[in-house]
Amino acid sequence: MKKDFRTLATVTDYTRFYGLPAPTHPLLTLIDLGSAREQASGPLLPPLTDPVVPQLYTIFLKRGLDGPLYYGRQTYDFREGVLGFSAPGQVFQADARLAASQVTGWMLVFHPDLLRTYPLAQKMAGYGFFAYDVHEALHLSAQEETMLDGLLGGLKSECERPIDSFSQDVLIAQLELLLSYANRFYHRQFLTRRTAEHDLLSRFEALLTGYFSADAGHLPTVQHFADALSVSPAYLSDMLRTLTGQSTQQHIHHALIERAKQLLLSTSLTINETAFRLGFEYPQYFTRLFKSKTGQTPAAFRFSAQ
Repeated sequence: MKKDFRTLATVTDYTRFYGLPAPTHPLLTLIDLGSAREQASGPLLPPLTDPVVPQLYTIFLKRGLDGPLYYGRQTYDFREGVLGFSAPGQVFQADARLAASQVTGWMLVFHPDLLRTYPLAQKMAGYGFFAYDVHEALHLSAQEETMLDGLLGGLKSECERPIDSFSQDVLIAQLELLLSYANRFYHRQFLTRRTAEHDLLSRFEALLTGYFSADAGHLPTVQHFADALSVSPAYLSDMLRTLTGQSTQQHIHHALIERAKQLLLSTSLTINETAFRLGFEYPQYFTRLFKSKTGQTPAAFRFSAQ
């Protein structure tokens, strides 16, 4: 039976879907799960018999979950740890038996556009704990949990302040500090572990990230990635569609648009130069694709971020 993948494109989409408080910032929200559970008129988590694909980063510290939570094809294991992570475009699915009546903790949800003009955007790919092949929650000591609670308190206070010209700088600085501590905890727990073989999806994501990071100067094809992974193009697309709800070409387009946004906001390249840098032979094709995926032309997107 074909799966229906529910995409959550914005922070507001996310909070509405889960019945959580509306965000006070358009690109970031911090949720106290204990308070949200007490205030919810119905179940905190809907019965997710179909997979959900948030186009967002999430960091979650959860206690009191009872039941399976699936991340990609594997179970996200909260038995020995409480801190978990997910990146945009990755699939979550909860078993119908998942119970959240006793859940406490917090969840930080933020859109990639929050980071777009900051060096942190370039560093995100280096945080291994966001990858699909890490499916165990991090174990934290009581002291470490207290430390993170303090950092989250600072983020919460900033989110609740009226937005001014310093707001985003402060939020990014606090978020980067939180991720630095998470990186320390991650390496302490997982640095010595090695998987016997790489998951095909993880290998594809690594190839895709590397391709656009290198600005190869020509557009990649589905065949390119299939050859690199030693599978047929049809098999690769079927695998990706089954696990993520998107074909290989859709994944390529998503990575292409994300790289285009980085170039538009972090360089002085013209729209035509950006198109050529990405590998388009004709800039109008780049403009057409960008608008179809974002609802804005490249020029309008660059102007709106100023």
